[in-house]
Amino acid sequence: MRIISRGTSEGVKNAAASLIGGNLVAFPTETVYGLGADATNQNAVARIYQVKSRPLGHPLIVHISSPNNLDNWARDIPEYALNLARNFWPGPMTLILPRTSLVKDFVTGGQDNVGIRVPAHPIAIKILKEFESLGGLGVAAPSANRFGKVSPTTAIAVSEDLSDFLSPNDLILDGGPCIVGVESTIIDCTHVSPAILRPGAVTADMINHQLGIAMEYSNEEGDVKIKASGLLRTHYSPKATVFLSGDTQPGDGFIAISSINTPEGAIRLASPKNNLEFAQLLYESLRLADKKGLKRVLIIQPDNGGVGAAINDRLEKAAQSK
Repeated sequence: MRIISRGTSEGVKNAAASLIGGNLVAFPTETVYGLGADATNQNAVARIYQVKSRPLGHPLIVHISSPNNLDNWARDIPEYALNLARNFWPGPMTLILPRTSLVKDFVTGGQDNVGIRVPAHPIAIKILKEFESLGGLGVAAPSANRFGKVSPTTAIAVSEDLSDFLSPNDLILDGGPCIVGVESTIIDCTHVSPAILRPGAVTADMINHQLGIAMEYSNEEGDVKIKASGLLRTHYSPKATVFLSGDTQPGDGFIAISSINTPEGAIRLASPKNNLEFAQLLYESLRLADKKGLKRVLIIQPDNGGVGAAINDRLEKAAQSK
């Protein structure tokens, strides 16, 4: 396993060739780092599940370089989904759509639907275009961490989590810190109207403002009609126990908007100035708690404005993981 720094032209070509060769490549997106494999290669995709210790029935998101390639992967695409793609791709949004015959059960967890995304990170786009120029069609890529744990927003975090499980032929491409910091918005596009399954940086308000679509939120974990990444009730969890209310004890970690004072005896892990910064700092702050060996972290949740709904979704799942 090698770390290639900063996504040079040679590094991008090596990454694409490695994917074509059936290896795994961890690469930056604007949300978090992904662990990618050729989405048509069953053996390569199986290694994602092995490296992450991910349940086999938990589907993966397929990354493509352009909305123009959507027809390879999805069929019966509603007009509202095409409008979403035109307006928010490349970007932190995943669409759940009926799959084509190209998409196999080993990607979808046996579902008839597939999650598709066009990432906005320039290095991710370069890798996908180079991969496609070599004959590839799409890259399956969940977050590059052990399943259920805190997602990585730097290449170092990927290495810390996965280096013991990757092979010498796998690669980690360093593109610097992720600018969004939380995973993509997932939108179910398999019904007459769309519904948000997992909140992210593309918000209901943004969609309503841009397209005039009133979005609903839906988490169907209970009847498992739709399975998608991040819908489990417990997820995004550090080793430390996360609390969203109560008082701190001496030696507890503490995360809150910068205007909130640190309680006496607590260890400040992050002081974001706003929700955008909160999202960017969240996962690295939780990782810092573990590096410091903290047992507990109290987090004062931000308001739900903008990406705040996504932050609170992740925090509530992290807090239920112990």
